[in-house]
Amino acid sequence: MTNAPFLIRYFQPGEGPRLGVLRGDTVHDVSHAHASLADFFRISCGDVASAIDALSAAAAASSRRFPAGDLDNSPSADVPHWLPPLDKQEVWAAGVTYLDSRKARQEESADGGDVYARVYSAERPEIFFKASSKNTVGHLDAAGFRADSRWNVPEPELALVVNPAMEMLGFTIGNDMSSRDIEGENPLYLPQAKVYTASCAIGPGILLAPSDEWLDTTIRLVISRADEEVFSDSVSTNQIKRSIPELIDYLGRSNSYPGGVMLLTGTAIVPPAEFTLQPDDVVVITIDGIGSLQNRVIEV
Repeated sequence: MTNAPFLIRYFQPGEGPRLGVLRGDTVHDVSHAHASLADFFRISCGDVASAIDALSAAAAASSRRFPAGDLDNSPSADVPHWLPPLDKQEVWAAGVTYLDSRKARQEESADGGDVYARVYSAERPEIFFKASSKNTVGHLDAAGFRADSRWNVPEPELALVVNPAMEMLGFTIGNDMSSRDIEGENPLYLPQAKVYTASCAIGPGILLAPSDEWLDTTIRLVISRADEEVFSDSVSTNQIKRSIPELIDYLGRSNSYPGGVMLLTGTAIVPPAEFTLQPDDVVVITIDGIGSLQNRVIEV
């Protein structure tokens, strides 16, 4: 998978959102081949491999190329910058897919969290709506935590990228920002703990590597405050309890995604109970083989 194309969205002043394929440190613009990310997702239905090959050919033939570092700016209308790699896709999430996540949910729950113990071992996985494009930010943008919560954490996750035919396209990095005290007070408050302005970060792009097997990789989280590291941890993806086909099967049951969909696959990295995010903390999530997603956090 090391040679798999890496598909990105970016903003170009005076032109708006564009598509690119990242090869090494160079962006190859492929906006001439696809009007949108959703357009590529739809074209891939039924023959993902051919769609990826055609995209690679479009990148190789592109005369519009530039250093990826040109995009390393905070989002603004007057500078090029990264965009989240979604336009018409919804973001959903699977919960309690790691043993450590089950333990953390039980510890934060006011009633002991028996519901989380049951869902960890249940046949049906926990799957919930996380974000639309309006609540999703990209690499180097600001991610939000709720002003009415006193216990907020990032949740670093490997995300599945799926086309409208419910076929795997590849993987990306996600940050499922979460208000632990709100969910812990009552599991029925989950939507409020998870869905709000800038509550989801996705990026920097999509590793186009369709597979029914998990990437054999490591997820790393580093949180910095005033340029000092205040928390770090890592986990291997081999600890995910559910399989990719299983999660996609339940995600697609009695539902459809005309523009495609992304599924966050859960976290096992949970900061200690005494930790909560503060404004201007910097969260960096790195997944070996994909890259790094960096966001400053703000109160919303």
